[in-house]
Amino acid sequence: MHHQRALVRRPSPRLTEGLLTHIERQPIDVDRALRQWEGYRATLEAHGWETIEAPPAEDCPDSVFIEDTMVAYADVAVIANPGAPERRAEIPGAELAVRSLGYKIARITSPGTLDGGDVLKHDRTVWVGVGDRTNSEGARQLAATLEPLGARVIEVPITKVLHLKSAVTALPDGTVLGHPSFVDDPTVFDEYLEVPEPDGAHVVLLNEGRLLISASAPKTAELLAGLGYTPVPVDISEFEKLEGCVTCLSVRLRGLA
Repeated sequence: MHHQRALVRRPSPRLTEGLLTHIERQPIDVDRALRQWEGYRATLEAHGWETIEAPPAEDCPDSVFIEDTMVAYADVAVIANPGAPERRAEIPGAELAVRSLGYKIARITSPGTLDGGDVLKHDRTVWVGVGDRTNSEGARQLAATLEPLGARVIEVPITKVLHLKSAVTALPDGTVLGHPSFVDDPTVFDEYLEVPEPDGAHVVLLNEGRLLISASAPKTAELLAGLGYTPVPVDISEFEKLEGCVTCLSVRLRGLA
């Protein structure tokens, strides 16, 4: 039996200083963001996930976006080498947390760069977005680690968003969700479904057909309900102002019993 666990990290008090690449800066309500983060965590726990809080990184504005620190596959955690040097101080605490859970550790090293948010996995297929934060050498190193474990790694160029998973995520059947404002070339995916709202491109698979989705995407939630899924909306509006989404606030760990 696989135990569903998720790494999370409390928002930094410097959250308002988070990096932006593709959107204009908006005012951030840090207190509201903390309440939203607590709601996100509680929603995971209410749907059978044990949440594990990584050590805080209070001097790192983007540290709440813990998904970027690693890629978990089977019993291996590939520790990222963030494309933004400002984010590299987030790594040690996140590595400590996943190491304590028994994962084997591999890592991306310079000149390779890789953010975990650029990696979308479904079954044995692993898509890696190459763009602002992840380069081809980082993708090559990830492939060298994961392909011996049975993965098929596919590079996907991205130009319209910060990370690949800012553009697309996958349903349990492998259908990739995306919005035209984000996706460069939907034909790279075997099965692709266009969603009506940008924030609807992001889902987290909970269990038993339940999909965590932003409360900012009610039309997409309705679409997914029509396909037989149960959308579980969560309000993360303060994090969406920083190019965040439901995937990047946690690292879902399914590989170890």
